Amino acid sequence: MLLAGIILLFVVGYLVIALEHPLHIDKAATALFIGASCWALYIIGIDSFLPMERIPEAFQAEVAAAGGHVSAHELAIHYAIEGQFLPLIGEIAYILFFLMGAMTIVELVDAYEGFKVITDRIKTLNKVRLLWTVCFLTFFLSAVLDNLTTTIVMVSLMKKLVRERETRLFFCGMIVVSANAGGAWTVIGDVTTTMLWIGDKISTFTVMSALIIPSLICMIVPLIIASLMLKGDVERPERSGDHEDKTLKPWHSTLFLSLGFAGLIFVPIFKSVTHLPPFMGMMFSLSVIWIVSEFVKHDLDEATRSSTNVVGVLKKIDTASILFFLGILLAVGTLQSTGVLRSLAGWLTDVVPNMQVVALVIGLLSAIVDNVPLVAAGIGMYDFPKDDTFWLFLAYCAGTGGSCLIIGSAAGVAAMGLEKIDFIWYIKRVSLWALVGYLSGAGAYVVQEKLMPRASAAAVEDHAELPASESHVELAAEVHTHPGV
Repeated sequence: MLLAGIILLFVVGYLVIALEHPLHIDKAATALFIGASCWALYIIGIDSFLPMERIPEAFQAEVAAAGGHVSAHELAIHYAIEGQFLPLIGEIAYILFFLMGAMTIVELVDAYEGFKVITDRIKTLNKVRLLWTVCFLTFFLSAVLDNLTTTIVMVSLMKKLVRERETRLFFCGMIVVSANAGGAWTVIGDVTTTMLWIGDKISTFTVMSALIIPSLICMIVPLIIASLMLKGDVERPERSGDHEDKTLKPWHSTLFLSLGFAGLIFVPIFKSVTHLPPFMGMMFSLSVIWIVSEFVKHDLDEATRSSTNVVGVLKKIDTASILFFLGILLAVGTLQSTGVLRSLAGWLTDVVPNMQVVALVIGLLSAIVDNVPLVAAGIGMYDFPKDDTFWLFLAYCAGTGGSCLIIGSAAGVAAMGLEKIDFIWYIKRVSLWALVGYLSGAGAYVVQEKLMPRASAAAVEDHAELPASESHVELAAEVHTHPGV
């Protein structure tokens, strides 16, 4: 009964988030409510959700060794808090700190007018040419950085390039599609691809060669459709007059733009060298840029020092979006802890015998539910060889399927927060084209595999399903460092 209540609360909460503007209820408030309420219901019904057989024997032995005999109820609560909730909080903290660091770097570059260096070089006002330029830049940047960071950077750029809000929102929607497509074909571009890589399911160069064409098609098809609809030129925003009073020099803008991009690109390098979570690399990059800013500002006038002060820049961070992220991830974490997502994956396997269709459905589900626990469940359930076509197709589907809804990916959530994009507006203007692109890329992958089949075995008869344990949580905690909501 309580499980039905959790699912119902989750679904109704999503509907309220979708109807944020008609209901006049901020999405962050709704997300926090469903996140906290779902966990409260889970703990209240912990005896039914966590019978003894679902609690790992190693955990039971550890508790027994530490504190002697405890009741089944106490053990269940202990495991729910320490084995499920705290690792989930770790995952969420990775994401939020990463997001805060990336947003602060972007805002600091903007404060020093670093993006002006780029916007001054994008001369075209034609909507179609500008859209293709922005989307291709987004696609390849997200492969090097990640889809979340790239979206934050590109949406910030759009504020400098397009004045008319409706047009700018459409460009931002296409940026989300492009960022997710670009992130899917490299092991550092999207969290789900990173999960499969760390889980030794895919290799670096294989996934790049297998997915670059489907990912490009996933972006290009919606671009072609959009090009047929867009007419005329964009109007550039009027530049604020306050920059004339600043003592900023061109080298200031170039310096901080270079530092910003170098800092963001350094994040995956930092992770590969130190094996620390990516948010640590982001914090390191932010600290370096912050220190440079402290030295540079001594030569600036008082007004400029005030506008470029990092403490002041931190006040510009959209806290409501961060809290929205927190609530959504808490709510999805409840579904993961209750075993709903693993049951869903098992049901899909039974109902849909074709594994490519299973991957396609998981991709579409990732537009509604966080793709990380879905992929984590898949990793635990299926025992295919490394670089099997299923793992590669799952990397594509989980990485790009979230574009179909604005809340289906970290990139979408970031864009939603930065530009206040309405859920229903996105469905009307972008979702259909994102779905067409997703299916087109999937079709391209299937055709590609038919023409150039890979050597790995296609299927393994025994699909080993792991017991409900902390293994999924640990895997997700290790790699869930970019948002993939």
